[in-house]
Amino acid sequence: MGCKVLCSLGQQMLRRKVVDCSHEESRLSRCLNTFDLVALGVGSTLGAGVYVLAGAVARENAGPAIVISFLIAALASVLAGLCYGEFGARVPKTGSAYLYSYVTVGELWAFITGWNLILSYIIGTSSVARAWSATFDELIGKPIGEFSRKHMALNLPGVLAENPDIFAVIIILILTGLLTLGVKESAMVNKIFTCVNVLVLGFIMVSGFVKGSLRNWQLVEEDFQNTTEPLCGNDTKAGKFGFGGFMPFGFSGVLSGAATCFYAFVGFDCIATTGEEVKNPQKAIPVGIVASLLICFIAYFGVSAALTLMMPYLCLDKDSPLPDAFKHVGWEGAKYAVAVGSLCALSTSLLGSMFPMPRVIYAMAEDGLLFKFLAKINERTKTPIIATLTSGAIAAVMAFLFDLKDLVDLMSIGTLLAYSLVAACVLVLRYQPEQPNMVYQMARTTEELDQVDQNELVSTSDSQTGFLPEAERFSLKSVLSPKNMEPSKISGLIVNISTSLIAIFVIIFCIVAVLGKTAIANGELWAVFILLGSAILCLVVTVIIWRQPESKTKLSFKVPFLPVLPVLSIFVNVYLMMQLDRGTWVRFAVWMLIGFVIYFGYGLWHSEEASLATGQARTPDGNLDHCK
Repeated sequence: MGCKVLCSLGQQMLRRKVVDCSHEESRLSRCLNTFDLVALGVGSTLGAGVYVLAGAVARENAGPAIVISFLIAALASVLAGLCYGEFGARVPKTGSAYLYSYVTVGELWAFITGWNLILSYIIGTSSVARAWSATFDELIGKPIGEFSRKHMALNLPGVLAENPDIFAVIIILILTGLLTLGVKESAMVNKIFTCVNVLVLGFIMVSGFVKGSLRNWQLVEEDFQNTTEPLCGNDTKAGKFGFGGFMPFGFSGVLSGAATCFYAFVGFDCIATTGEEVKNPQKAIPVGIVASLLICFIAYFGVSAALTLMMPYLCLDKDSPLPDAFKHVGWEGAKYAVAVGSLCALSTSLLGSMFPMPRVIYAMAEDGLLFKFLAKINERTKTPIIATLTSGAIAAVMAFLFDLKDLVDLMSIGTLLAYSLVAACVLVLRYQPEQPNMVYQMARTTEELDQVDQNELVSTSDSQTGFLPEAERFSLKSVLSPKNMEPSKISGLIVNISTSLIAIFVIIFCIVAVLGKTAIANGELWAVFILLGSAILCLVVTVIIWRQPESKTKLSFKVPFLPVLPVLSIFVNVYLMMQLDRGTWVRFAVWMLIGFVIYFGYGLWHSEEASLATGQARTPDGNLDHCK
């Protein structure tokens, strides 16, 4: 009896969402085009990081070779971006990685992904609002900070911020109001700020190449030791010199810098949450993701090159490198342009964090995994108004009370987990047998659906069996050399199991590589054995997946180089997660505990998929438009 209950509970937690996208109706307003998506992606990705991060990484990690660090980080981000692009073409619905997980790997994993995305967006919104407030306060002479410290100090060090940030709350509430007005209005404001930001970055790049010198990329020991003409002028804050030249801290420094620079590209995933608000999502979402990542890479590459050409890497200021660099070359007045650019960048970054947050909450609430009232849509503006106001209020409270320095790493865990799951979902879904009535049918773009295809959509379950290849028995031959040219149930199951094994081997490899660095450096046999063993096993399982027949479904965009590219994406994301400290993992565990209480107490029993399963059988023309 107990065994049956456990099996039933397991099936409920792993039930998958059925999506039918032959129906075009959406409760949200379809008004965004490709340019809107590119502006949204660039705005949320190209935030304040470009004004701060480049200086810190060049000084501490990579030197002038920071341009290579950004290149490696961009390639790692493109791996995740391509996976998002394929799912955007496959399932153009609101919910981003949450929906992709629900469609592919089941309800529990979908809830975990969605819950972590909410955390990432809330913390992102709160921390950027505080950064905006601090930047503005510094520009006008710090009166806001002094007033807060004098009259509103919070005497709880280590728990709450030193002083509450009223201005950050006001900014969040203004933008929450803007988001409730409608998507088109929010997109217009975002485009204006993004264009100003890109123009300022263009000015910085041109200035750097005009006033910079290649000598700063070719420094030698003599330059560092020259006391008559110090590299940093009369400034004594010079950092580590390393070996000098273009790559002063070696290739390990470049890789270390790339791990930090990776977070500069986080944010493009907000494009994937707009599936029901885009006019042609199957083409616009993949193009928007790839184009925004390309623009961001060019901006980061150009700004970091200009910065290290204008000023020796060891003299860069970690907190405000650009004004300092312009002062070094005698263009001190340019700091005002930098200030305007950084405020515009912070504004778009804030909008980029706030825009997807209510849409993920809305998608989860509409599926019954979060409280139903959160799925209410404003009839006039067609925006998820309750989800927008709730998420804005939570972010405002956090920005008011918490310092958030300790919480920022939690953003990384949530985002990287989502990236990993999307990559795994692409791997699983591409090798599944075709089922014209389910999510896989969506793969075809609207233009490719002729009348025959439309008839297929409403075919009966009997005729659907004709689409599936003949059954084959499980054997070693079916694993290494399957006879079917089309995916079958067996080949789909093999890929499912193989993907799970790859995840396990990658986690083992990354844990040993990160936590056992000393043992590996000392050549200890156990560490080398585990590292090599997990790498070889991962390679073998990847080859097994490669041998399976791939789905021939037509898509407007497909991830190339399967299965290597998604496996690489999973590896990069897990490796970066393992770099985070113990405190971050403890806070992550607390957040997940709160999530599991909500899921097992409410979501599991109110899920739309559960009511569909118990209430009626799924039929082609039944209630399949429950795919919100």
